[in-house]
Amino acid sequence: GYSFEITLVAKDSLQAEQWIDMGIREITRIEQLISSWDPSSQTSRINQNAGIRPVKVDAELLQLIARSLLISKQTSGAFDISYAAVDKVWKFDGRTMAWPPKEILEEATKNMGYLNIDVDVAASTVYLKKKGMKIGFGAIGKGYAADRVKALLQGAGVAAGLINASGDM
Repeated sequence: GYSFEITLVAKDSLQAEQWIDMGIREITRIEQLISSWDPSSQTSRINQNAGIRPVKVDAELLQLIARSLLISKQTSGAFDISYAAVDKVWKFDGRTMAWPPKEILEEATKNMGYLNIDVDVAASTVYLKKKGMKIGFGAIGKGYAADRVKALLQGAGVAAGLINASGDM
């Protein structure tokens, strides 16, 4: 859901293209894992089963959710991946120009709250306690993707470069 630009130093354009393609594949892989817009992603399955049952997920997604919950706790909920529950009343793409009516916003925010997200590390499951809850990764998702691409490219031998994740570098 975000645009990425990868700029790097390579000995020639063929090597640069190979490394950039490697980065793009990694971004695509992560997007397929964390996207709440793709109905077949693990994140969408978590959202679809909110208030119904825990969902088994890959260790990578489990760790990202656990990290998100830690940040939520450290910020007393100022950061909260359950913000996605208000996606029907507030578009996070710049289209929403005014606050929704108070009653609609109050109803939507009833399904928010990081304390209602259970992570069972032993079972590798995530459970959203309230029906209507949703998680979304927004900025932490694009930051995670950029960090993973950086590590992958450094491991492949890239000595210098820049990853621009929608304006965050």
